[in-house]
Amino acid sequence: MSDFDAIDSLLDAVGPEAELPPCQVRRELRERARLSKAQVARALGVSPSTLSGWESGRDPAGEVRTKYAYLLDGLNAKFATETTAEPAEDQPVAAGTAAAAVTSASSPEPGQDEDDVELLAVPEPCVLCGRPAEQRVAGFAQHLDPSDCQTVPAETPKPLPTAPSVQPQEPRTARSPRPAGRKDAAPRGRAFQEPSGPADLIHEAVHTVLAEHQGDVESASAVLLKRAIPDAMRLLDETRKGARYDVIAHPWIPDILKKQTSKGADQIWEARPKWTRTELPPGKHQVTALDINGAYLSALKTHLPLGQLEHSTGFPHDRRRAGVHLITPPAWGHDAVLPNPIGQRDEPGPLWVTEPTLRLLLRLSGPKHRLCEPPEIHESYTSGATENLLEKFRIALKDARDTAIADGDELTLEYVKAMYSKFVSTMGESNYNRELYRPDWMHIIRSQAFANLWMKALKAHDEGLTVVRAMGTDELHVIGDWRRVFPEGRSVTEVKVKDTYTAASGTEASTGEEQ
Repeated sequence: MSDFDAIDSLLDAVGPEAELPPCQVRRELRERARLSKAQVARALGVSPSTLSGWESGRDPAGEVRTKYAYLLDGLNAKFATETTAEPAEDQPVAAGTAAAAVTSASSPEPGQDEDDVELLAVPEPCVLCGRPAEQRVAGFAQHLDPSDCQTVPAETPKPLPTAPSVQPQEPRTARSPRPAGRKDAAPRGRAFQEPSGPADLIHEAVHTVLAEHQGDVESASAVLLKRAIPDAMRLLDETRKGARYDVIAHPWIPDILKKQTSKGADQIWEARPKWTRTELPPGKHQVTALDINGAYLSALKTHLPLGQLEHSTGFPHDRRRAGVHLITPPAWGHDAVLPNPIGQRDEPGPLWVTEPTLRLLLRLSGPKHRLCEPPEIHESYTSGATENLLEKFRIALKDARDTAIADGDELTLEYVKAMYSKFVSTMGESNYNRELYRPDWMHIIRSQAFANLWMKALKAHDEGLTVVRAMGTDELHVIGDWRRVFPEGRSVTEVKVKDTYTAASGTEASTGEEQ
């Protein structure tokens, strides 16, 4: 084939792109047909998150665009036929556009983001109380007003059945768990929840191993720590039963998330804090080193990409998606009193950061703080995201941790700590966890822990405390009455004292030992 023949072949393959209706109409057509995103995505050979993008502002291209347009045209024709079958006497039937063929029952309310609130034509069980709800928020049916949420009375003598009495026409899977820290006196009326929660798996494992070793706590602890990873994966599977989104355990990963050498690192910068104040106020000061409880456990609540990461350039940040981003970070002019949000970095220029780091920078550049300029985003690898993907998993671990602390059960406490810390550390390239390969999640969760610590440093500063040091995920040194700012205790919402020492201006602000 000559060069001109090859060019002619390319020209022959280029034709006019298939026309698509507006994004909202695409979504309404699919929902009116009672088709899930997963069903449509599977038929088109794409991921559900890609389809979400097509329904919220982006357009497909190439052959898949033609297929998508064919599907939408077919749905539009089907509903147009149904509508014209029995037209109203005083109202002509509009034809020729997809917008006229669908109802707007699921359109967002004014003032709400298009992905957040939907009005449901048929009420669905609220994910919090199980009673019928007429709205869906971020994909989950629930009441907008907390006073509308009704629970099973505390004196209910029997637990809820394992299956709801009324099944929805399309299964809804992921459920928003109860708010962190809320303890119920009796089983609540949440739909699709078995009476024995996932936390029972933790207690059963501890009791079984302890019995097998005739009450020898040291031997039982050694066994439990060795099985922490498979047990954590089993707990994750249990909490994901009936979930709305599947956990994609081994997706395609871009090269920037792969180690450059066998013992090297990938290209992601996690923004780990490692900062010590260079100069203290005049005089001597008592410094308190605070320990942030359950840092990685709290960081499980973060925006995680659901499907395969997709590359994009030139787009502003979309809070409905999450992943990793190549940015040029803004200049930071507050090193004297607060650490740089991207950590201690020697090399200037662009770098790959995770979703929590980007969101932190955008938050600090916003009208509330105005501490820096917005970062410049060059390119991204993202997917449709949810903050609640691991929420039931996190709540099960948190409840088991709280119970262990209340009972003085150090064996269970150490077992739970090992479960969530090893779960995070082995989901990257690790021989110890072959069930889950998500280095993007690992970096995001770690970065969320670092961002959480940074926000505690900001809170301390804003409340008049002198921030002396911020290190890693859980170490914050301050001067001043910290108890009026942070509650003391062992809960994940509290802090405890790690150390106290005296420091003076003109001397290094440290305890004299490596932290």
